[in-house]
Amino acid sequence: MPEPRIRIRTDHHVTHLALDRPDTLNALTPDDRDHLIHLLSAASADPDVRAVILTGTGRGFCAGADLRGAPGVGERIAGDVARVLRLGAQRLIAAVLDCEKPVIAAVNGTAAGLGAHLALACDLVLAAESARFMEVFVRRGLVPDGGGAYLLPRLLGPQRAKELMFFGDALTAPDAARLGLVNRVVPDADLSKTASEWAARLAAGPTRALALTKQLVNASLDTDRGTAFAAEAAAQEINMTTEDAREGVRSFVERRSPEFRGR
Repeated sequence: MPEPRIRIRTDHHVTHLALDRPDTLNALTPDDRDHLIHLLSAASADPDVRAVILTGTGRGFCAGADLRGAPGVGERIAGDVARVLRLGAQRLIAAVLDCEKPVIAAVNGTAAGLGAHLALACDLVLAAESARFMEVFVRRGLVPDGGGAYLLPRLLGPQRAKELMFFGDALTAPDAARLGLVNRVVPDADLSKTASEWAARLAAGPTRALALTKQLVNASLDTDRGTAFAAEAAAQEINMTTEDAREGVRSFVERRSPEFRGR
């Protein structure tokens, strides 16, 4: 198995993660996937990291899982597939959803299968004009995995989600934006610049408040109103103990712009 190929750099409190297997449209090997999970966990725990950008090199964002070398149907035993998904693709999507820092997907090209779900699990999605999103599972006679049947109905509603999953047609970046899957479509040449500008704004914000806000929004789709209101009150209680919350209130009283430190 080749070594994981993910470009990593952190500057100005932003971690940039770029999948770097352009010859395969950045299809994820098991090692790539596990390394990406580790990097997201590390960014989540590092107080000096305040935002994350996830992108790909070359013509693709991510073509999904690299199935070369995977065992054939006849070579499996009952339970193998469920275990691999639980510990693999599902764990990757959970790592994005659970990351305590805002994660921006900068979709630079094809995002297919697990690659599409990886982008859609991010908090904000920027897409180059050339980007394409594809639910390719039906083309292979497969059930959508990697959290697809969880993510898409929450983003689109069940009918639109079924349309994408039943037909497996490619969705252009403008169409993805029209449906609400993408925050903004930009010219290919402006993708990296726009992602960096958005990440810089997030990195200058109240990091713990953003983490709690992300947690509240993600959980709200699975809870009733009473539970959501209780979680909101608890989150605000926790947040009011942070330095940034005190700075935010102080700056309001003093009629100046706040200077958040991510603490």
